[in-house]
Amino acid sequence: MSTPDLNLLITLDALLAEGSVAGAARRLRLSPSAMSRALARLRDVTGDPLLVRAGRGLVPTPRALALREQVGGLVRDAQAVLRPTETLDPAALLRTFTLRVTDGFVENFGARLLTRIDTQAPGVRLRFLQKLDKDSAPLRDGAVDLETGVVGQSASPELRTRALFQDHFIGVMRAGHPLARGNVTLTRYVNARHILVSRRGRESGPIDEALAQAGRARHVATIASGFSTALALVRDTDLIATVPDRHTAALRAGMRSFALPFSMTPFTVSMLWHPRMDGDAAHRWLRGCVLQVCGEDEAV
Repeated sequence: MSTPDLNLLITLDALLAEGSVAGAARRLRLSPSAMSRALARLRDVTGDPLLVRAGRGLVPTPRALALREQVGGLVRDAQAVLRPTETLDPAALLRTFTLRVTDGFVENFGARLLTRIDTQAPGVRLRFLQKLDKDSAPLRDGAVDLETGVVGQSASPELRTRALFQDHFIGVMRAGHPLARGNVTLTRYVNARHILVSRRGRESGPIDEALAQAGRARHVATIASGFSTALALVRDTDLIATVPDRHTAALRAGMRSFALPFSMTPFTVSMLWHPRMDGDAAHRWLRGCVLQVCGEDEAV
């Protein structure tokens, strides 16, 4: 079976609306002869004359009358599909977005993001999923709309990214910790009892690699799966933790923070999404909200 020429729908719509070959030709900016040939093709395809002469004009057949409303609707729907995206009205948006983020992102930015979204688009709901790995499959298959994290070499090159903010590591201890008396030197730092943060339960990480370059090693007393867990332990013990500054700001109230006595390279936290969402107006709006919330935090 041959593929139908869908352009004939536009031609038929114009003929049924104008009721004349000349009028349809003017509407579609065709010559009368070209429109006559198109009408001949329509008659052949449908097996019906569609328009027949009555005096000096043309009148539609019963089949043409039956098709008029259906054809007009099809043409309008096709035009709507191909029309550029209209300006989004967030207040009228009804949609659920799934964000895959770390606990630190939710604890530090989640409340402000929810407030902004509720103010602009009360019909939008956010679903937060914990980010346990850097697998890009959930973004690719549509299970996740947006995620945040540090873009490493293992990130899929097909993903789109936008930097949100730069962060760096700092040390944290309880306010009455013995280490809080005086400056935290490298020797005092490595001699303290540390919490190592590792989602996968590893016994060393970037902090230990940086210390190794300085020829030093720290004493790891406890391993935690996340920064929020580490800070909860630090608050009531003499353990210390090394955590991202901006990512944990909301969790460190009442605690003592200090600059690390050794060099560590800052890192950039970005948002990631699949390129198929680039042109989606609602998704662009969501990305803007996330970017603004993180920018507000930077200005504080």
